[in-house]
Parts: sequence; structure tokens; C-alpha cells
Amino acid sequence: MRVGMICPYSLSVPGGVQEQALSLARALRIRGVDVRVLAPCDGPPPDSGITTLGASLPTAANGSIAPIAPDLPAQIRLVKALWNEEFDVLHLHEPLAPGIGITTVLMQAAPMIGTFHAAGRSSAYRWVNRGCRSLRARLKIACAVSADAETLATKWLGGTYERVFNGIEIDRFANASPHDTSVPTILFLGRHDERKGLRVLLEAAQGLGPDVAIWIAGNGEQTEQLRVEFGADSRIEWLGRITDADKRSRLAGATVLCAPSLGGESFGIVLLEAMATGTAIVASDIDGYRQLVRHGADAALSPPGDVAALQTALATALAGGAEVDARVESGRARADEFSMSALADLYLEKYERVLTAAS
Repeated sequence: MRVGMICPYSLSVPGGVQEQALSLARALRIRGVDVRVLAPCDGPPPDSGITTLGASLPTAANGSIAPIAPDLPAQIRLVKALWNEEFDVLHLHEPLAPGIGITTVLMQAAPMIGTFHAAGRSSAYRWVNRGCRSLRARLKIACAVSADAETLATKWLGGTYERVFNGIEIDRFANASPHDTSVPTILFLGRHDERKGLRVLLEAAQGLGPDVAIWIAGNGEQTEQLRVEFGADSRIEWLGRITDADKRSRLAGATVLCAPSLGGESFGIVLLEAMATGTAIVASDIDGYRQLVRHGADAALSPPGDVAALQTALATALAGGAEVDARVESGRARADEFSMSALADLYLEKYERVLTAAS
């Protein structure tokens, strides 16, 4: 079986959808499936089995910045690849994202499965609703990674959706080598935009003691302003964009992962990665996170945007103790339920079902 895995976002930019596409491709190859990932790249491909479609163009979407490739050269490269590769099945992540997702659906070069990841809101669906519904109908199977993702897709696109989940390669995180740190450490992973809530974390951290390190990974539209506002805080280390290997190492070395998002999170893959690594979690109490972690059992959840509550939860997690240790162990067991291996088996059944229907 030859599968074309379509990712609309640049594989050079860290992101949950990109990681899902690459990890799923690796898991499927272990099962003997011939998978090729087609996506934009802003540099060398991060893995084997990738057809690069050119550089991305950062575009505002869903309260964040999406590194998509809507330009004509990228579409031409995509069309050539789809014709030349002769895929049996096409698996599209965010199939109606502007650029290569929509182009792939329009071509219908092979039976298509789509996975919808986004939650919250979508300006694209709102403004071109009728056209999007028509394109959505071309998918043989439509999947949604969460209840929020299904709600968004159903509202604007109609149709029915098969529920899947986001998975991770458990061993990659469980066996990560910890990055050195001599003090209790908070880690933030994500874009520096309003939706991710980094400002809330930095304000909450002002009330914590001096013997705490704060690792801030990623970048975004708020980076420079936040660095100016909090630049005098010597506890903060601004890491910028980091590699996947460094992400795993930082997760393993950190005392706490903080995910202070204000909303619009479909699944919260970073929480799953932290659980597999054995890192305590403090996160916002939002729907996208609540379906994955259980307050008091796997993580401490605080009201989104509540600086005082976040500060209290962080102080408790940094102090450690039996209650925090129990949450970490519960999180490890919870992470095992979302292995990429299990997700690959789930999708493989769907591919075979589509091929049987097409024959």
C-alpha cells in the first residue's frame, strides 16, 4: 500500500499537526506501509520519506500564525508529485487548510481520508462555507481528533466524523536524556501569541521564589514585547525555536510543564508528551486539555487567565511531594493509552476500508 501523507504546515516549524504526520508515517512504515509525506519545508527535510513543496508563508489563522504554502509554485510541485507517485490512499491532515490541502482535495488523485485537528473558530470555514462543504464531501472518511475539533468541523462543514486521537511515540519521550538543571524548572513550549497564554505564565512566575528556572521555548508575535517587559528576570531563559530532540530533553529535565493556554486547543499534544516523559503538568482548565488530563489525577488544572491560581498551582508542583509524584505516575499510565503504535493500527484499518470500497 502506498500512502501519501499531506501536511499543510511547514515541517521545519514545530507544531502538533506536523509532529502527528511525521510520527504516524514512521509508525506506518514499521508496519510495512510505503508512506511519503508531502509538505512545505523551510530548510532541509527533518526526516526521510518527505517530498518538499517549497517554503511556507506565515498566515494568520485561528488566533495563531500558520506556516502554510498557498503560493502557485507549491501547488505545481504538489500536482506533479500526486500524479507521479500514484498513491493508493491520500491522508490529509487539516484537509481544507488553504494551499496544498485544498489543492489535493480538488485533484482527487486517490481515495482520501481527512483528519481535522483545529478547534475554536475558523474564519476560512465561515467565509467560504458552501465551497468547503462541497470539498469536505469528497473525503471518503473524515476523522476528528477531539470533541472540539468535531464540533468545529460539523458546524461549518457538515457530515459525520470518526473519532481518533493524537498519538506520540512513547519510547522517544520515556527514554529522553534530561537536560541539566540545578534548580526546580518550569518549561513552556508553544507559540508566543495571546492564545497560548505565555504572558499569564510570566506574570504568575513573578510571585515564585528566586531559586526557580523558567525555560521559554518557541517564538511568535509577542516574543519581543515579552522579552522587553520581563527582560530583567534573570531566571528566564529564552530558548527560541528548538529541535524535537531538545524538546524531549527539556521535558525530561524540567520539573513542571506549564501550558497556560486561554482556549482554542483541540487536544494538547504537549501534555501527552510531558506525561510520557514523567514531568508534572500545570495547565489551563479548558475543554481541549480536560479530555486528555484529569484534574488532580494526571495534572493540576487552573482557570484560564487566572494569574493567582496559576501561581499557586506552579508553587505546589515545584515543591513536589507524594501528591505530585502520584500525578506523574498516573500521567505515565495515561500516556500509554495514546501511543502512536495504536493510532497507526487505527488508521491502517481505515485505509484498508477505503481501498476495499474503491475496488
